[in-house]
Amino acid sequence: MPSKGNERRIGLARALSKLGYCSRSQAAQLIRAGRVRVNELARRDPGTPVHLAKDCIQVDGAAIDAREKIYLMLNKPRGLVTTASDDQGRETVYSALKNPGQSSPQATQWVAPVGRLDKASEGLLLLTNDSEWAARIAAPETHLEKIYHVQIDTLVDEKFAQQLVRGVREKVQQKMQEKMRGKDWEKNGDAPLLRARHVRVLRSGEKNCWLEIVLDEGKNRQIRRMLSSVGVEVLRLVRVAIGPLRLGKLAKGSHRPLTDEEKRALDRAMAKSRRQPFGVWRQPQTSGVRHRTSDLKSTRAANS
Repeated sequence: MPSKGNERRIGLARALSKLGYCSRSQAAQLIRAGRVRVNELARRDPGTPVHLAKDCIQVDGAAIDAREKIYLMLNKPRGLVTTASDDQGRETVYSALKNPGQSSPQATQWVAPVGRLDKASEGLLLLTNDSEWAARIAAPETHLEKIYHVQIDTLVDEKFAQQLVRGVREKVQQKMQEKMRGKDWEKNGDAPLLRARHVRVLRSGEKNCWLEIVLDEGKNRQIRRMLSSVGVEVLRLVRVAIGPLRLGKLAKGSHRPLTDEEKRALDRAMAKSRRQPFGVWRQPQTSGVRHRTSDLKSTRAANS
C-alpha cells in the first residue's frame, strides 16, 4: 500500500500547471526542451513524480513558487478564437486581455480559458490559472447550467421549445459519420441526441426572435448543431451566465476579476449541482419576464 508521501506526488507537467505557471501542454514542452530542473537535476519526462511541498522546481534557473490564483471573466467579442495560439494566425481571446484601457496586473500573468466559445459566439468566458478549478467548471458531470441568449432567423412557438428540451437527433452527412464515431456517436448507432435543459422565447420581431437556452452538458457547438438539425439558423449567440455568475453590464471586449462572493457562489453551485430531470416548457411569470427582459437589455447594451 503506497505511503501518504507517495500519494501526494504528481507528475512534473501537472505540478507546473497546478502551481499556475503555465498549461500542462506548455509545461510538457518546457520539460522536453530541458528547461526544467527538479532539485538541481534536469528532467525531460513530463510524468516525473514530484512533491510540491518538498521538491524545488526551476524553469530556466528560476525557482517556481505557487502563483496567486487568478479568476477573470471576459465579455468575449465575436471573431476571437478561444485558444492560446492559432495555427491560422487568427486573433485570440488573449488580445482582449491586452486592451490599452484595461491594464490589469492579473491579465499579464498566465491564464487559460475555461471551456470554449467558438469564433462566432460572444459573451461570458472565464479564464484562470487554477487548472483544477477550471476542470471542475468545464466537466460535464458537474452539470453547471450555462445560459445563452440566441437570435434565430425565424419565429417559433412553445411546441418548438418543447422539441429542443425533448431532444433532436443531429443530421449528419454520411462522410462525417466515421469522424464522429467514438465521440458523440451513440453506442446503438444512432446520431447524437442533442437537447437543452430549458428553452423559452425572450422576444420576437417580424422575422426573427431571441431564445433563452439553458444547457447543462458540454457538447461542442451544441446549440448551433441542435438548431441546424431542425433547419434553424443562428444569427447571434451570446452566453450570459455560467451557474450563478451573470455577464451583467460588462462591456464587450472587457474583463475583470471575479469578486470573492462570485467565486464562492460558483464553488457552492458546483458542490450542489447534480443531474435533475430535463425541464419542460414553463410559461414565464410576469416577474420572470421583467427579470429576463432586463437581462436581455443588459446583454444588448454590453454587446452593442
